[in-house]
Amino acid sequence: MVTKKLSLYRKKRDFKKTAEPSGAKKVAKSKQLRFVIQKHDATRLHYDFRLELDGVFKSWAVTKGPSLDPADKRLAVEVEDHPLDYGDFEGTIPKGQYGGGTVMLWDRGTWEPEGDAETMLRKGDLKFTLDGERLQGSWVLVRMRNDKFKSKRNNWLLIKHHDDYEKADDADKLLTKNASSVASGRKMEDIEAGRGKKPTAFMHKGKAFKKDAVWDSNKGDAAKARKVAKLAGAEPKRKATKTRHYESMPRFIEPQLTKLYDRPPSSAGWVHEVKFDGYRAQMRVEDGEATLRTRKGLDWTEKFGSIAKAAAKLPDCILDGEIVALDHNGAPDFAALQAALSDGRTDQLIYFVFDLLFANGEDLRPLPLSKRKARLEEFLKDNLAKNQPRIRYVEHFQSGGDAVLQSACKMSLEGIVSKKLSAPYRSGRGDDWTKSKCRAGHEVVIGGWDETDGRFRSLLVGVHRGKHLVYVGRVGTGYGRETVARIFPRLKKVEAKESPFGGANAPKRGRNVHWVKPALVAEIEFAGWTGDGNVRQAAFKGLREDKPADEVEAEKPAAPGKTELAEPKAKKMPAKKMPQKAGTSVVMGVPISHPDKALWPNAGDKKPVTKLELAEYLEAVGEWMMAHLKGRPCSIVRAPDGIAGERFFQRHAMKGTSNLLTLAKVSGDRQPYLQIDRIEGLAAIAQVAGLELHPWNCAPFKPDLPGRLVFDLDPAPDVKFDKVIEGALEVRDRLKDLGLISFCKTTGGKGLHVVTPLSLTAKDRLGWKEAKAFARGICEQIAADSPNAYLVSMAKKDRGGKIFLDYLRNDRMSTAVAPLSPRAREGATVSMPLTWAQVKKGLDPKKFTVRTAPALIKKSAAWKDYCESEKSLFQAIKKLTKS
Repeated sequence: MVTKKLSLYRKKRDFKKTAEPSGAKKVAKSKQLRFVIQKHDATRLHYDFRLELDGVFKSWAVTKGPSLDPADKRLAVEVEDHPLDYGDFEGTIPKGQYGGGTVMLWDRGTWEPEGDAETMLRKGDLKFTLDGERLQGSWVLVRMRNDKFKSKRNNWLLIKHHDDYEKADDADKLLTKNASSVASGRKMEDIEAGRGKKPTAFMHKGKAFKKDAVWDSNKGDAAKARKVAKLAGAEPKRKATKTRHYESMPRFIEPQLTKLYDRPPSSAGWVHEVKFDGYRAQMRVEDGEATLRTRKGLDWTEKFGSIAKAAAKLPDCILDGEIVALDHNGAPDFAALQAALSDGRTDQLIYFVFDLLFANGEDLRPLPLSKRKARLEEFLKDNLAKNQPRIRYVEHFQSGGDAVLQSACKMSLEGIVSKKLSAPYRSGRGDDWTKSKCRAGHEVVIGGWDETDGRFRSLLVGVHRGKHLVYVGRVGTGYGRETVARIFPRLKKVEAKESPFGGANAPKRGRNVHWVKPALVAEIEFAGWTGDGNVRQAAFKGLREDKPADEVEAEKPAAPGKTELAEPKAKKMPAKKMPQKAGTSVVMGVPISHPDKALWPNAGDKKPVTKLELAEYLEAVGEWMMAHLKGRPCSIVRAPDGIAGERFFQRHAMKGTSNLLTLAKVSGDRQPYLQIDRIEGLAAIAQVAGLELHPWNCAPFKPDLPGRLVFDLDPAPDVKFDKVIEGALEVRDRLKDLGLISFCKTTGGKGLHVVTPLSLTAKDRLGWKEAKAFARGICEQIAADSPNAYLVSMAKKDRGGKIFLDYLRNDRMSTAVAPLSPRAREGATVSMPLTWAQVKKGLDPKKFTVRTAPALIKKSAAWKDYCESEKSLFQAIKKLTKS
């Protein structure tokens, strides 16, 4: 089959005259498909673009060369298939021969089709991803249907897709900047003259695809030597060249990886390091030029220019470390790292170095970790300025592993990595490096998303188990407005018609679900695994660009080996203690100081409710609450000394505000408002004794648009609760007649709230003025029909024996207590979501407390279809005005 494909290639060439490979040599198969781009100065200068497929290189002549600007559509003329050993050809094709001229290996690497390659080729729309020395990211070859050149050739267009590797207005900067060979480092004139060294064999990620490189030249010393050899009847022996010491340094070393355990080793012979929440990166410095590669070998030097610049003064070396963004407290912040990469503002990122693999021509991998770490600390101290902030040495601790992990969790860190002091550096995953986490984290493959009326809601994610991408649940929190703006275009770009999930628990498509190709990897945090294998309380941290989707597999902690919990006996390296505060507990990774402080005297059982219990309550119900908090500014009632002490209402950030809370900017106000966009933010609220949560009633991330209406039924002291129930049912029925679906909850006091969610179609984008007027109209109608039972005036003199229908919560900056929020009242009651079947005579709102609500809401069907029940306010107003 391959012979037939190469028949045209061989027919065009005389292999007695040209040094090009004939294709007779068998090339070993590779797990990855190869690509190569050869700069070819023939009749006119062009770039030969070749993709390996079915044993040959499918080939196109790109007349102007590739461009990183998606606006540039480069003509690519399809030519005959080439043999795979052509991927190592660099030299000069003699004049008079087909394609006569100089050939340079301009780029090479691997490629991956974004779909079925054969099908896409037939359709003339070949989408693919490149991972080369100079070209990366997503591309497309599109066949031209109406060829304006009227050519008999098969003309295509080579176009760069929009992604992290694109460069607007690139034009030919990519080509002029890279004028030398990726294989030999030579320029075109050197190759033409036969000067310089032989190109290396096809390499990728530090590994050769095959042993020998086919190379020749018809000019210069090589040509003369071949001519003499031919006359003598033998090939000449190539002259040995003296190699410099750094040539033995690999281009890339597969990194050593960790295994997840549910607790760290605490016996002697181990050290423990902080687990950084960033991107693993390997730095290679040669002749004053630093290269940074991801753990899969992708060249990301341009992304981290400041770090590479800081490393320029280092001697030749290979370092292993992690690139991290720090928050204002000096803690790693993965979301900040994602934002920095997305915005191209990476000047403040830091490279934390924890291992030294090569230095000054010496391979240090066989040495034990204890010696490598000592050499690393000395190496950085001797070669880096003291005050430079971009590259830092990673400290380690020799205390018992459990104690170090506990301290890390109290400091809100991700966890720790434990390493065996006596072990050499071994690429791949083994038992010499282990990791233990404060809170479960995982990499997952995005398989879809769901939305409500076009508004992003959550991600559907999975992991690979065998041949299937197995669904593991939804990720519904962790999305700020800027985060959604960054990831949504990426999701739309890979949208697909069919579900990528397989297995028994694969989700079915609903009207609001969109599938995507399983190409994007997300980093998430979650509270643990459910019994059926789904993630619980999952929060989005960011997209991972450094790991292929097909490598994401289920990762669960292994049970620790039987090790004695003893302090290490041998202390060969200086130990440093992590700061630790006594008397703290940790909830969702957040330290809770003074956990035993009583905030409520009792919750109906004469026992005080403590600060720790508040945090644990918010963790238990947090996933349910987030749909009603996320994207909305939220005011907090704080009581540092409990409900018996002083209370205050906080809207804006204060000194020491946790970075787990979003600071939401609202037009017309200079001060940003507090906003809870991730579940961990609830623990941060508990830490500052935030007892009540009062979010705005706007649409998520749209403070100027009403997202729900709240009708507050506030009875006078002498009104029985059964009358309040009757009033709630009356409001429900009035709204139903106008086409609106409503929900009910207790207020945590003596009243009830009736809530109706609103849709946001083009016609429904009504403002707060219209929303407030509508709510007032409903309340006035009810009060007019039953003036002895209801009123809409706040005057206390008129309220005796009546229920105040409060419509004033339906204004731009007005708030209402959140569903399941505790109240700063006796009994630690909460605002409990109810089914309408529960809203009947005998309902007792006092039975819903921070101690009873978690179990009750877990079993309840209350508000399950809230997000699917959004209805048009525009249509409701039309009906109201006609009535």
